[in-house]
Amino acid sequence: MKLSPEAAQTYDQKRLAHHPPVPVARHFWRAFWVGGLISTVGQFFLSYFEKKGLMPDQAAIPTAAVLVVLGALLTGLGLYDRIASYGGMGAALPITGFANSMVAPAMEFRRDGWVMGVGARLFQVAGPVFVFGTLASLFVGSLWYLFYGGFTG
Repeated sequence: MKLSPEAAQTYDQKRLAHHPPVPVARHFWRAFWVGGLISTVGQFFLSYFEKKGLMPDQAAIPTAAVLVVLGALLTGLGLYDRIASYGGMGAALPITGFANSMVAPAMEFRRDGWVMGVGARLFQVAGPVFVFGTLASLFVGSLWYLFYGGFTG
């Protein structure tokens, strides 16, 4: 049964009257400072690796690796889910959020054992990203080779 436009509008008004308001400013603030804190930790490690003699573009690789390991560790300890529920997109967007999305399914199935639980579920989210990323790079590389006649350095 389809509602008339007037009935649909009345229904929406009644529904919204019983819906609590969304604290948008609070959500923005939490996402901003949690994401900023994660970025500050990343900047600390980037500066550390640069002081050890790496160029900025070279220091970005170990910095990303450290942030992934920290995100995975915090997920394994059950802390990253709390951070993400508080900080929202501020915790989901950085690379630590990617680590969380990789490790969280594995932690959920750890009762099934190391191989069939953790190992099988570890790449549940990241596996398709790796597969399609590899296929896309092969496709683009093949097009580059066809149109430009080879690879140049």
